[in-house]
Amino acid sequence: MESIVRLSSLKISNIKNVRTGQIVMPNTCRKQLDYRNAEVLGLYGQNGSGKTAVIDALYYLQSIMIGGTLEEEIVDYIDANGNQAEIAADFHIFVGQLVYEAGYKVVLKRSGKGVEVARETLSCAVNEGDNRSNKTVFMDYRRSDRENVFAPKKRLDEVMEGCPENRTDLIVARKLAEKSNCSYIFGESSREIFCRKYENDFRHCSEVIKALFGFALKDLFVIRNAHSGVISANFLLPMAFKFEQDEIGLKGDFAIPLTEPVVLGEKRKAVLEAIVNQVNMVLYTIIPGMKIEVHNDGRQLTDSGENGYRVELVSVREGMAPIPIRMESEGIIKIVSILNALIQAFGNPSICLAIDELDAGIFEYMLGELLDIFNKSAKGQLIFTSHNLRALEMLDKDNIMFSTVNPDRRYIRMKNVKASNNLRDTYIRGITLGGQDEVIYEETDSLKIARAFRKAGRAIEHEGKEGDCVHSGRAK
Repeated sequence: MESIVRLSSLKISNIKNVRTGQIVMPNTCRKQLDYRNAEVLGLYGQNGSGKTAVIDALYYLQSIMIGGTLEEEIVDYIDANGNQAEIAADFHIFVGQLVYEAGYKVVLKRSGKGVEVARETLSCAVNEGDNRSNKTVFMDYRRSDRENVFAPKKRLDEVMEGCPENRTDLIVARKLAEKSNCSYIFGESSREIFCRKYENDFRHCSEVIKALFGFALKDLFVIRNAHSGVISANFLLPMAFKFEQDEIGLKGDFAIPLTEPVVLGEKRKAVLEAIVNQVNMVLYTIIPGMKIEVHNDGRQLTDSGENGYRVELVSVREGMAPIPIRMESEGIIKIVSILNALIQAFGNPSICLAIDELDAGIFEYMLGELLDIFNKSAKGQLIFTSHNLRALEMLDKDNIMFSTVNPDRRYIRMKNVKASNNLRDTYIRGITLGGQDEVIYEETDSLKIARAFRKAGRAIEHEGKEGDCVHSGRAK
């Protein structure tokens, strides 16, 4: 049976400059156990206050939950003053008449020059009709515990019930996970065991692991700053996409070079054309009169010797000749790059799309309209960071969280906000006058800034004169 997974909350500790911080999705904030409406959550705050840390944490959580090897760069994200970091995510999983309130926590610990998974816990409460079980620990894996495969023993016994050889398989899977430096719960070898069909109480744990793995693999999109960076550099157009046809599903970033045409085989060309067709269904309404096409420059062999096509993306407007997509503005290219993912999140309640700096290059009025439409009519979840305050005029207070200057409580919602209040005005007032539970802006002094600029300017001018004197002396 197909499951629908919704992120409920995310808590991070000792990641970048966030000692402790938690974001809570709107439905959870309103205490709604539902999936039939959109959930939009915007993160706002001054530069360097921990907004991007949330997107990065989701990116690494996704990698861990699909059983991927920990990336070496994670070590740079752990607080320099700490030895370990934690990512804890809560989910609501809807399977038929059952609703699982699942929680997954992973502890990452420094090990030599890298990072290892030190501990994982999976907990869950089961809602069936009007009955709700207590939230209990399904699985607790500790790398340092060499005596037990995982705890609690009751769950381990359930896995081995009727199949004692599972214990040996679990021990082998644990060693493989530790050698590969990946998750034990979601690692490929152990996941194959956990996701078998069980008739005892472990069936709930099995269903949760299967659902969370599928969510991370197929339904969670995380678009980080690097995605926009290659666009800004006019180097690549990474098109986030999800595509299903003939029971085959594809998901990822389809990267198209902006500097020159690319040679694609038959299958990749067909996927690109399908993505472009989906994007064009919406693009012409956002950028009136514009669509994109796959321009075919003719047949050419691929690097593997297969028959391929030399293609590039072009922009087509009414009454104008097609031009390469790289000639369009950065904002248009950014919209094209994320539009397929937005379409997926609009129509699929299990899609969670997280975008860092959504406003980069996008006209603020258009940004507000897109967010308003998504919030009113979409089905999935959208998490974004932004500096443009237009969204504060379009979304409710439950849809916005603000970063603070307190590293032990990085994210809060505004208090004392009435339905008739303009959240943008309230935020500006909170910056200038305070009145919130935490300080949301580390005050800057305009006089000190101006003085520092003047001092730096005089220093540069002085260095320039000294350089002229040296040059003049050598000339003599």
